[in-house]
Amino acid sequence: MSAPKKVVLAYSGGLDTSIILKWLQTEYGCEVVTFTADLGQGEELEPARKKAELLGISPENIYIEDIREEFTRDFVFPMFRANALYEGLYLLGTSIARPLISKRLVEIAEETGADAVAHGATGKGNDQVRFELSAYALNPEIKVIAPWREWDLTSRTRLLEFAEANQIPIAKDKRGEAPFSVDANLLHTSSEGKVLENPADEAPDYVLQRITRPEDAPDQPEFVEITFEKGDAVAIDGEAMSPATILTKLNELGGKHGIGILDLVENRFVGMKSRGVYETPGGTVLLEAHRGIEQITLDSGAGHLKDSIMPRYAELIYNGFWFSPEREMLQALIDKSQEHVSGTVRLKLYKGSARTVARWSDHSLYSEAHVTFEEDAGAYDQKDAQGFIQLNALRLKLLAARDRRLK
Repeated sequence: MSAPKKVVLAYSGGLDTSIILKWLQTEYGCEVVTFTADLGQGEELEPARKKAELLGISPENIYIEDIREEFTRDFVFPMFRANALYEGLYLLGTSIARPLISKRLVEIAEETGADAVAHGATGKGNDQVRFELSAYALNPEIKVIAPWREWDLTSRTRLLEFAEANQIPIAKDKRGEAPFSVDANLLHTSSEGKVLENPADEAPDYVLQRITRPEDAPDQPEFVEITFEKGDAVAIDGEAMSPATILTKLNELGGKHGIGILDLVENRFVGMKSRGVYETPGGTVLLEAHRGIEQITLDSGAGHLKDSIMPRYAELIYNGFWFSPEREMLQALIDKSQEHVSGTVRLKLYKGSARTVARWSDHSLYSEAHVTFEEDAGAYDQKDAQGFIQLNALRLKLLAARDRRLK
């Protein structure tokens, strides 16, 4: 790969990406543009601007953007229409943020005339795959630089030595190794590494960033009503809100009640298993509510088909194929299923659980006249069930008769 002339770097302002910024300048002698995304990680982002300026980046080459609404509306909500869970448990909080970051990196590269993008993902993880597959899907000509796969700064000591040699400020708490690494956005917080690496050891309580331990949660339950239109949450307790505002509010409620903690050993796309502790308070509440409204508005055939493709859809997102034609095809099917998924769900939040207790909708398929144990006024003729059973039993009878004959 020829040396890049101008690189757009996914920049957090932290030590690692500051080292990457300086390394790009010294290794390639190229101009660097920084992109810092506010995805709801809960950190002040203006220090990233000051840090970039300190490292010689001109103000017009520093991009800091609040993309929480786009993240929730165009990535999180479409994923939640599918009730997507990777390996049956993981709500894909890190996975779903990467395609949006890549999209903006590629767009900024086009705006600024850059010929490359760069990220700080390591060569062991999934994020390198997600960033790069997304970037190539959006611009097949873009160069992607992954310093962790190229440089010789392979230890914490070498990183700190490089930082000191290049006058990169090092916070006191960065001198020693952090007990675990954290990635956060509006949907979740992910904690991995160090004290969490041995899956035989229980994760210490101090790992939790945004969720109260269930045993410390309030002793009184709290009820919340979530209203949906075509599969997307649009209001909480009757108050209309934007997508990001809804997720923020549900994070607050879920976190308060100890909801959404997951300790998972997952299968990374690159081939190894890894252990992480995920906190997804609002997402866990939202998933339960969405399932609740689908129970009365989604036809059984459509619902069962949708559930059968969900693992494949979740795997595509986990593996970095958000911008693939197969994900888009599945999305079209999922979105078609949501045309009548509108109504309201009431949930009970209590000490780690979010449980649907009521649901109603003008689009409901639920017919009390058909299921009642009381007089149904001819809505359902129970004698019809006999023929239905006999037809479905026919092949079973033939199989059983053959097996008895051959014994």
